[in-house]
Amino acid sequence: MNDSMETIQSPAGEQLKFYLHPGQLFVSLENYAVTTILGSCVSVCLWDPLTKIAGINHFLLPHHAGDGQASSRFGNLAVRQLIEEVRALGAVQARLQAKLFGGACVLDAFRNRANHLGAKNVDVARAVLQSANIPILGEDVGGDKGRKLIFHTDSGSAWVKEL
Repeated sequence: MNDSMETIQSPAGEQLKFYLHPGQLFVSLENYAVTTILGSCVSVCLWDPLTKIAGINHFLLPHHAGDGQASSRFGNLAVRQLIEEVRALGAVQARLQAKLFGGACVLDAFRNRANHLGAKNVDVARAVLQSANIPILGEDVGGDKGRKLIFHTDSGSAWVKEL
């Protein structure tokens, strides 16, 4: 297990809770309610409806340009890593469904810019999912307010509250 990913086993049928920090990802075969808080950051939620294998990430920046350490803090790496991790647990890529959250422009000074950090984060998530042929079935992105997200790994459902 590394700093950016958590896999935790639970007693059968019990729903556990996990708080996902920025730069982390979480994958599970078990029943979890995963909570995170998003501003300009983005979370991609993946779910295989047959195996009920699910995963979620929380990335801060769109691209790792090769400078410094590569990590799941960067969208272009975090979304690919999430796909790899759910597949490693047994999810089938052709069945994966995605939901996309976050990407707000929470700073007043940048609200008049079309290509702010949040928008770039959303764009990279969409591009990686599209290149992997994973459909986005739901999203709550953009705007100027943060969000609290709770992703349920057993059903692939998500609850979002604007902050």
